[in-house]
Amino acid sequence: MFLRSILRGGTGTGAMLMAAGKVKSTTGIVGLEVVPNAREVLIDLYSKTLKEIEAVPADEGYRKAVETFTKHRLQVCQQEEDWEQIEKKIGCGQVEELIEEAQDELRLISKLVEWDPWGVPDNYECEVIIDDTPIPKHVPRHKPVKLPEEFHKTMEAVKSKPVIEEEKTEEPAPQLKS
Repeated sequence: MFLRSILRGGTGTGAMLMAAGKVKSTTGIVGLEVVPNAREVLIDLYSKTLKEIEAVPADEGYRKAVETFTKHRLQVCQQEEDWEQIEKKIGCGQVEELIEEAQDELRLISKLVEWDPWGVPDNYECEVIIDDTPIPKHVPRHKPVKLPEEFHKTMEAVKSKPVIEEEKTEEPAPQLKS
């Protein structure tokens, strides 16, 4: 909506944007408006994400994953001026979709910091509730499939102590015929 009003003016900013030839008229996605300054918005969102993720413990896999892909995306946005190149190099949709994704990630980070899922003590024991209520007939019962005998043999071999081979006398390496 914002971009269309600028472009309809015919002169000024809209004309300059059209002359540049790098303005989208639509994203082609219902409800997703074009963001004329998407690169700047992405740089800002990715910078905020990197700052916010610091509240998550450094050894958590979630933090490592978010930092890795966010740093990569930030680097692409800083190196490329053109939104088409940003979309191409990141390869995860249009810049407007990337903006929504980055906003969602920021909201998720704040929720995770609030919920603190990594704050469970190592010695925490979960209560197991055994419920003998019969399963209704319409609910499918998933019975485990019997594992092949080879699986059990392999598991036993893995569990048993490794056999330490006696020192072998060194044999000459086989010669290849040329």
